[in-house]
Formats: sequence, C-alpha cells, structure tokens
Amino acid sequence: MKILYLGENSPESTSWHRSCALRRLGHEVSVWNPNDFIPGQERIPFFSSFNVRTGFRLVAGIVASRLRDRLEGEEWDLVWVDCGPQISPSFYRWLRKRGRPVINYMTDNPFQKRDYRKWDLYIRSLPLHDLTVLPRLENVAQAQAAGAQNVMRVFFSYDPVAHAPSEGTASVKQNDVIFVGSWMPERGAFAVKLLNAGLALKIVGNAWPRSPEWKILKPHWLSGSVYGKSYVEAIESSRIAIGLLSKGNRDLHTQRSVEIPFIGGGVFCAERTAEHTQMYKEGNEAVFWDSPEECAEVCLKLLADPERCSRMAAAARARVIDLKLSNDEVVKGILEKVSGG
Repeated sequence: MKILYLGENSPESTSWHRSCALRRLGHEVSVWNPNDFIPGQERIPFFSSFNVRTGFRLVAGIVASRLRDRLEGEEWDLVWVDCGPQISPSFYRWLRKRGRPVINYMTDNPFQKRDYRKWDLYIRSLPLHDLTVLPRLENVAQAQAAGAQNVMRVFFSYDPVAHAPSEGTASVKQNDVIFVGSWMPERGAFAVKLLNAGLALKIVGNAWPRSPEWKILKPHWLSGSVYGKSYVEAIESSRIAIGLLSKGNRDLHTQRSVEIPFIGGGVFCAERTAEHTQMYKEGNEAVFWDSPEECAEVCLKLLADPERCSRMAAAARARVIDLKLSNDEVVKGILEKVSGG
C-alpha cells in the first residue's frame, strides 16, 4: 500500500518511528513534515512559539497551499496525519476529495489548555478524519463530542528497533535511580524530596536549569535530552528508572510506560494509576507509588535487593511484549481498523 505520511521526520521523533513501522510492514511510505512548509519557522526567533499560541492561524493557509502544490499529481492509497496541528480543515477536505482514507494519530492531549491554541485546527478537523486514533481514554468522548465519527483508542507504543536493548549490556549499573525526561513545574520539588530521602537520583532531560530547585538539582543532572541509542543506554545505566506523568496532559500512562520496560535495563517505577496497574503486576513486573515519600521507600527497598531488580526488569519486558504494544503491532491494528478488518 502507498501511504502519504504527514508528520515529524526527525529520526529522534516517535512520529518517524511510526513511519518506519509502516515500512517494516511492507508499505511504501512518503513522509512530509508540515513544519517544513512554514516560512520563517527556523529563521525567525520565537516564530514557532507564536504559531502555537495563535493556533497556526497565520500560516495554515500557506502550509495547505504549499502541500497541495507539492502533492499535486501524486497518488496514494491512504493518508496518515501524525498529530498535525498545522493541518487545516480545508486541507483535510482536499485530501478527502482524493477518495482515500485519512487517519489522524494523536500523541498529545489536544483538549487541555496547556498549549494555548495549538490544537484549534485539529479540533475543527475532527469531523473530517476517517479514523481518529487517541491514547488517552478521556479524549475519546471529547473527540466524539467535537464531531469525530470513528475513534480508536490505543495505548502508547515502543519501537522494537529504536528501543532495542544494547547487545552485551554490562551487568554493573552506573546509577541507582534515573529519571529521563524534561523539567515540568511539579517535577523539581518531587526530585528534591527523593534526594532528601537518601536516593542517589540522576536526571537527564531539557529545561531543568529553569527549575526553582536548580541549585539543589544541578549536581544530579547529567545532561539535556538524549535520543536513540543514548536514550536506551541512559535507561540501561540504572537499577530503577522512574516514569513521571504529565499533569497538564492528564496522563494515566506515557511513552515511558512502555519504552522503559521494553528496554529492560532497570525496574519501571511510576505513579500508581488505573492504567499502570492494568498493564503491569505491581511488585512483580513494576513498582508504583502515590507520593514522593512512597516512591523513595519503594526504591530504597529495591536497591537493597539487586537480584530482585533484575528479575522485575526481565518480567516487565516479557509483559510489555506480551501486551503487543510495539509500533509494528499497534500500527497494524490501526490499518486493519480503517480498512474494516
């Protein structure tokens, strides 16, 4: 099948991982990043932030026109829009006139207010999707109320190639506990509480110097965000890998909830939610907590038993594979859904 794919095309992005999964399934995939059709996106400081705050209002027409010019005369069997905040209803209508199914796969929470007007075009375009794919259960009813006709809920997925464990990973761990992820307002105080409880926490991710707690956290910060093999190695470097939720996105599980167990280097230690406890058996395949204090207590007990850490990490990896949450399996299910299979 020939697929037109509109989404991020950086090899570091999960969008690119999904396009690679489509190729592994045997499809011919043509990838175009809508951001590349926005004039001045890279040259003008703060233009990207301006577009997010204004819902791409000033550039959506330009993006649509340039995409139409580039795609005119092209043929495809299916369109996959990965998020696509820059894609206007008029462009969706142009796509639909071609008589091919249009899928929108959303990784963010477009119904929250954290991102200003970023998702205005997406919400207006919901009635024009042949299939709307969402990873957050609460968004299903919200999308339907906004006009989505056919909604599929999926869990976040890992990539079996990009997140494959390193070969010959050393058994000796460099770190006790690691958190890999960007700073958010609630995360600085959380990290300080873990340090005060005696955990040797290490942090990898962007924006942490903006934290009010930066003076305390700076000695424990290893680097900014890491991707690809460096990301895998960061998870593998510790006995315990903490997964934090995005409060602004109202998450009950995240990408890390599947990537960390698949990488398999350390125990997945995350906030106790209905979805986390549905995915993993607590105390056997992962550990959960309701507060920073409980998180620290759980981690200290695990660190006293390295063999248990190894067993739990292996059990979680077997579980996430059994859940069929690889990009290949999730993408295949989406294609079957839109084709009526």
